Amino acid sequence: MADEQFPAAVTALEEYHNIEQQMAEPEVASDPDKMRKLGRRHAELGVIVSAYTAYKQVKDDLEAAKEMASEDPDFAEEAKRLESELPAAEEKLRTALIPRDPDDARDTIMEIKAGTGGEEAALFAGDLLRMYMRYAEKRGWSVAVQSENTTELGGVKDVQLAIRAKGTPAPEDGVWASLKYEGGVHRVQRIPVTESQGRIQTSAAGVIVFPEADEDDDEIEIDQKDLKIDIFMSSGPGGQSVNTTYSAVRMTHIPTGIVVSMQDEKSQIQNRAAALRVLKSRLLAMKHEEEAAQAADMRHSQVRSLDRSERIRTYNFPENRIVDHRTNYKAYNLDAVLDGDLQAVIDSDIQADEADRLAHQK
Repeated sequence: MADEQFPAAVTALEEYHNIEQQMAEPEVASDPDKMRKLGRRHAELGVIVSAYTAYKQVKDDLEAAKEMASEDPDFAEEAKRLESELPAAEEKLRTALIPRDPDDARDTIMEIKAGTGGEEAALFAGDLLRMYMRYAEKRGWSVAVQSENTTELGGVKDVQLAIRAKGTPAPEDGVWASLKYEGGVHRVQRIPVTESQGRIQTSAAGVIVFPEADEDDDEIEIDQKDLKIDIFMSSGPGGQSVNTTYSAVRMTHIPTGIVVSMQDEKSQIQNRAAALRVLKSRLLAMKHEEEAAQAADMRHSQVRSLDRSERIRTYNFPENRIVDHRTNYKAYNLDAVLDGDLQAVIDSDIQADEADRLAHQK
C-alpha cells in the first residue's frame, strides 16, 4: 500500500491539511506574520502533496485497470501503460521527500564588493549589480538598494541589496533557492577602460548572500546590550555628503563583531530598522552555517557558496565566455548573461546540488 511505502508523504499530507485549517481561522488570517510563516510551510509541503497525489492516482488507477483487465482487453492495455508510468511517479515522490534547504522560500540579502583590480574591479562590481538587478526583474522579484558606495567613473565599491519575491513562492521559486549559489569570488578578464596599452587585466569582485530573516523571526534574538550604534552623515561618491542630517547608522554586534551600515533610507529610524533586519539575517545565516558544519547534512553546498574566498565563476570578455568552476558549466553568451540571462548558469548549480542530495539520500 502507498501509505506503508511512503509514510513521510502521509505525514506531510496531514500537516498540509492542518496548516490549511489554521490559515482559515480568523485570528490567524488577520495576523500577517503567522500567515507568512504558515504560507511558506504550506508551499514547501505542497510539492510533496502534489507528487504524492499524482503517485496515488497512478497506483489506484493501475489497481483498478488490473481488476478489469480480465473482462475488457482495453483495460489490459491501460494497465500496461500505467505500469510503465508508476516508476517515474515513485521517483518524483522520492525526490520531493528529500529534505530541502528550509530557507529556500526566503528572500535574500546580497552584498557585492569590489576586490583586487582597483577602478576596474569597481566597474566590474557595477556590472554584477546590473546583472543581478536585471535577473531579478526577469524573475518578477523586487530589488531595494539598502546601501551603496560608488566611484566617480560609475563603478561600485560596495553595495547591499534586498531581493524579494512577491507573495509566498514555492520553495523552488524562492529567491534564496536560486541566489544562494552566487556567493563567492567572481573573476573578470578584459581590457579595462583605464588601460591605454590594450592589455587584458584580471580583477575580481566578491558576492556575499544570505537569507533575509523575518522581522518577527523568533529563531534569532538580539539583546540590545549587545549592540553598539553609531550615527553619522550619509555620503555619496568620493565621500561627498549627500544630506545635512545625521541619519546614517552603523550597527555593531559586539559578541560576533558583525558590522552593518545603512544610509539609504530617509530617516535614522528607518536606517536603524533596516540595519537591525540585516544584522538578524547575518546572524541567522551564521547559525545555519554552524549547524550545517556540525551536522554535515545536505546544506554543505550552501555553506560552500557562503565562502567569500572561493572563486566560483570567470567572465572572459575577449571570448564572450562564462565559466562556472563548480559545475564546469561553460557558455559563450557572456553579453546575454550580464544582461540578466543568468538562469542556465544557476540551473547548473541547482542540478549539481540536487544530484548531490539524491546521492546522500540513498
